[in-house]
Amino acid sequence: MARSGPGLCWPFPCTLVVILLVVLAVLAPGHAAAQAASPRIVTIRDAETEALIRRLSHPLFRTAGIDPALVRVTLIQNRAINAFVSTGNRMFVHTGLIQQGESAAELAGVLAHETGHIAGGHLARLPEELRNAMIRSIGTMLLGGVAAAASGQGGALMAGALGGQAAAMGELFAFTRSQEQAADQAALTYLDRLGWSARGLERLLERLLEQELLAVGRQDPYFRTHPLSRDRLDFVREQLGRSRFADAPMPQGIEDAFRMVRAKLDGFIDPPLTTWRRYPETDTSTPARYARAIAQFRSGRIADAVAMIDQLIAEQPSSPWLHELRGQVLFEGQRPEEAAVSYARAARLAPSEALIRLHHARVLIELGQPAQLRQAVAELDVALATERESPFAWRQMAIARGRLGEMPLADLALAEEALLQGDAFSARRLARRAEEALPAGPLRLRAQDLANAAAPENRPGR
Repeated sequence: MARSGPGLCWPFPCTLVVILLVVLAVLAPGHAAAQAASPRIVTIRDAETEALIRRLSHPLFRTAGIDPALVRVTLIQNRAINAFVSTGNRMFVHTGLIQQGESAAELAGVLAHETGHIAGGHLARLPEELRNAMIRSIGTMLLGGVAAAASGQGGALMAGALGGQAAAMGELFAFTRSQEQAADQAALTYLDRLGWSARGLERLLERLLEQELLAVGRQDPYFRTHPLSRDRLDFVREQLGRSRFADAPMPQGIEDAFRMVRAKLDGFIDPPLTTWRRYPETDTSTPARYARAIAQFRSGRIADAVAMIDQLIAEQPSSPWLHELRGQVLFEGQRPEEAAVSYARAARLAPSEALIRLHHARVLIELGQPAQLRQAVAELDVALATERESPFAWRQMAIARGRLGEMPLADLALAEEALLQGDAFSARRLARRAEEALPAGPLRLRAQDLANAAAPENRPGR
């Protein structure tokens, strides 16, 4: 499991509020000021968790007529229950949706709902609604300003501005409520077509509606970014009453996979003491032992963690995730030779998992022998087929190529990394250097493309 940040924040409805407050500050300095703080967003990369989300989301995407390859799903480390979509077919899922979830059916219901937003093109209409709401609010503010100027009362300006903002926000919320209802309808249709029950979505809505009486600061973000109502829950229940799949179980193995992922996230994200309280020794289930093994690892007890993982592997020898975890524990415990064996086993069991291949390559690079470096390059080639936007993967490729003495290829990989990180100057310099040394062919053409992409006249915003 790996973390990175910062990421993106949900642009609605805070964007409109900030815009309106900025206008207020300009028109009435001394009465209003706006400060925008960007909270640090931490994203999670984990092969097991991403495999579970793909297992649920890809059938939903295909049912909705969406190519799964066109949707990018990002996992955000945040214990609050939330999920949302953004422009560019990007879907964001909080770890809290899994950690606080009761079943895979709940996760499937939310993914189906967000798929409905994508299929309905709701994000494409949001900028227009934001603009209209802002224009209506500014118009009201300007009228209020005229009244204030005539009366000499500055308070009239603020009253008119706030009244206009409230009206605009009310209209915008009505727009989003209609979107939520449309997404619910779509979600229920997708679930029914797949033969999956919507009980999970029903249960999640019930739990969230119980928060209606909580103070705003204690409500989950899902409650605030997805307007809820009793009508929405009643609609889901009504549709369930007519569905042939109302009580159908999820496909075989998904609930077990969900429980393992939930335990894994708990083990890695929460403090070890919290994990041991949540999963006491009296709980001998596989997920509980999984979480405790991770807590041992995070507490620095490498030998104990390995022993516990070995017991789990003895029961589930074909689980790539257990072999991957064993590799991670051994590698970070300064036992790279053993880690390489575990990662190799995980890669054989899950050959299409790019993250496993990437971390296997990292261990091989650490070992550093020519044969292992060649194998690392082969693993990275596989990983980069789907992880081309990973600066870390390109850095590992550069290290492997450099240690093999293949400096033009190392420069090419470093140019890829620099461009992804926004360092256009370094990207162009490295790409030009690689271009000069590489023979004619696809790699030289790629170096030329990178150099051109990094040229000042081709950079975004110019």
